Amino acid sequence: MDHLDKLESQSIYILREAYHSFSNLCMPWSMGKDSNVLIWLSKKAFCGHIPYPLLHIDTTYEFPEMLEFREWAVEKYKLDLIVKINEEARAGTGSYTTSIGYETHDPVTVTHELKTVALQQIMGERKFDALITGIRRDEDPTRAKERYFSPRNAEFEWDYKDQPPEFWNQFTTTLEPGEHIRVQPLLDWTEVDIWRYIERENIPIPQMYFARKGEDGLNYRFRSLGCWPITKPVQSDASNIEQIIAELRVTKTSERAGRAQDHHERNAMQKLRAKGFM
Repeated sequence: MDHLDKLESQSIYILREAYHSFSNLCMPWSMGKDSNVLIWLSKKAFCGHIPYPLLHIDTTYEFPEMLEFREWAVEKYKLDLIVKINEEARAGTGSYTTSIGYETHDPVTVTHELKTVALQQIMGERKFDALITGIRRDEDPTRAKERYFSPRNAEFEWDYKDQPPEFWNQFTTTLEPGEHIRVQPLLDWTEVDIWRYIERENIPIPQMYFARKGEDGLNYRFRSLGCWPITKPVQSDASNIEQIIAELRVTKTSERAGRAQDHHERNAMQKLRAKGFM
């Protein structure tokens, strides 16, 4: 059993443990490379069938190419997909006195209102007791503090200073009213592992990850996909997976360097995640 086989086996074990432990699971899906690996692993874990719905939190600022991929993947994989928009925030109605958007607000505020609050809304409607997420420890220092089964309280808050031990695969599955668990099957994977697995399994992903010529004549690609106003590509000539992996082995730029909400203020990601952000 090689390195990828071990990671795959562990992730499938975690997915099956989650399905056994919780009665109302959901898997958020960003259409990015990590969440597409989770679709693939879920199909392997459950004999080709994904026994829980997927959830796309749509900020209304998605790249058109991402929406095209979403429609293709729903048909390809026969996904049970929930699409959630914080309609009141976008329209400036209800408890909002103004429309929330990147044109008028900072990235942290928009991320919280259009992603975290939208997630809270759908959780309140559907009463999900666990969310399967695609986060990895190497992606961001804050995410390195997570557990495989990571609890959130009734206010969606994450106490990153008090995480439960997970000795001998003993996971936290007991919940108080209103609480939920974030299940993290990819926690031990690295960015290179993800790419190696996509290559080995031939997993479809958006083509925005591969280099294309920009308006200035230089080549660019996206390392991480988010809302188009605050997600920037990196200069790169990597047009296939082998070239991407070779590039990652020498780069000093973080994976989420192009995501503005992560860098808007000191410890922005930690603050967002403490409030319930993925």
